[in-house]
Amino acid sequence: MYKQTQSARLIQPLDRLTCSHASTGHSTSNLMNILGTLRTYRFHYLMMLPGLVLAGMFVFYPIFAAVFYAMHDWTGFTATKIFVGFGNFTKLFQDPIFWNAFGRSLLFLAGTVPLQMTISLVLAMVLNMQLLKLSTFFRTMIFLPVVTPVAVIGIVWTFLLSPFNGPVNGLLLDLGLTSRPIDFLGSTETVMPSVIGVYIWKWLGITLIYWLAALQTVPDDVYDAARLDNCRGYRLAIHVVLPIIKPFALAILLISSVAALNVFPLIMSMTNGGPFFGSEVMEIFIYRNAFAADDGSIPQLGYAAAAGVLFGAVLLSLTILQALATRRARKSNAGGAM
Repeated sequence: MYKQTQSARLIQPLDRLTCSHASTGHSTSNLMNILGTLRTYRFHYLMMLPGLVLAGMFVFYPIFAAVFYAMHDWTGFTATKIFVGFGNFTKLFQDPIFWNAFGRSLLFLAGTVPLQMTISLVLAMVLNMQLLKLSTFFRTMIFLPVVTPVAVIGIVWTFLLSPFNGPVNGLLLDLGLTSRPIDFLGSTETVMPSVIGVYIWKWLGITLIYWLAALQTVPDDVYDAARLDNCRGYRLAIHVVLPIIKPFALAILLISSVAALNVFPLIMSMTNGGPFFGSEVMEIFIYRNAFAADDGSIPQLGYAAAAGVLFGAVLLSLTILQALATRRARKSNAGGAM
């Protein structure tokens, strides 16, 4: 019995040593496989290197820097940064100006995306008709504002909507629709609808292209079968076409929503967030606190970074919701096809 116990004690270390050698050999094999893969595809990884460097400089570093600055009380002009933790976020939640800007961003989103998607979808269905003449010309004319610089559009529309000899007010006065000029960009009641209208006109063409690409995926056999069943007009669009392009609609909805929340250049060139903060959306709020305080106070870069982090979290949430909705729509379509 004693000899068996002694033998077992001698065998156990040997087993451990054997397992250790086996695991070491397995790790070495994995390392060699990784090195072999890197050696085989070294040219591909080399081609990826510039993109990774640029992404690190202009995407990943700004994200981590924004989170870092959001945790500090810093003006951007001094080398001293005071760590405040979540103090900037607490201050944001108590700031009514922040909530007003956040609400205007959501208002802008709600005012642009539904109209933009609906109008562009109707135009896409009309322009997708093969018998329609000059469809290419109309597509080009609708898309033309998309390639026009935003600053140019902002300046031109500021002139068109001006209450002082502006063409839009002149037309309204000539038609008798108003008795006096309307200050579209100078009133808190009309500034947001005016900017929303200009935004929709500016970006309608890109949404139109998205819908046209989605409509190209609908087979011609579907249209032929629908015509045989006497399904035409709005019934064809609602009951046949829309269910097929539903996954594309969710992607277009996300793209349009994210774009509508990034409206800084247009509002900056048209109203600069005025009048009386009437068109100040989140991006203008962040910019004003970080670089251009109107009241002459010292800029608050840490405070603005905290607002930017919260705004980025909202955009990330929209992206996650779109991904989940798209996956669900694809599963639903696959289940219906089966």
